Amino acid sequence: MRGVRTGALAAALLAALTGCGGVQEREGAAADAVLRFQESLHGPDTRRGCAQLAPGTRDELEQTTELPCARALSDAGLPTAADVRTVDVYGRQARVVTARDTLFLSSFPGGWKITAAGCTERPEMPYQCLVKGG
Repeated sequence: MRGVRTGALAAALLAALTGCGGVQEREGAAADAVLRFQESLHGPDTRRGCAQLAPGTRDELEQTTELPCARALSDAGLPTAADVRTVDVYGRQARVVTARDTLFLSSFPGGWKITAAGCTERPEMPYQCLVKGG
């Protein structure tokens, strides 16, 4: 009986450390968040896109542009929506690569939030991103 309790405790601890849901569920949720974000950028109300940004990303966007988030986001020149190609989830962080963009996300209590978008990979250097948090 002790082995069963230890196994159940280990499984519960592993689930708590890796976040809720399996890897595929978390990858799907991150991909869905990116698609919603990209759709909101090209709709009539970019405020929905601002709501999908991580708090630090939204703050930095407004501070660096000196514009309200909705205006700054629509002026950022982010790539148009495209199909998701790959999703990598690492604990509470994710990278989603679409046909035209690479986005980074963090898991928050309300779900995945965008921490960087419009990112371009550079050899042996950090990604260059049009929108990013501090």
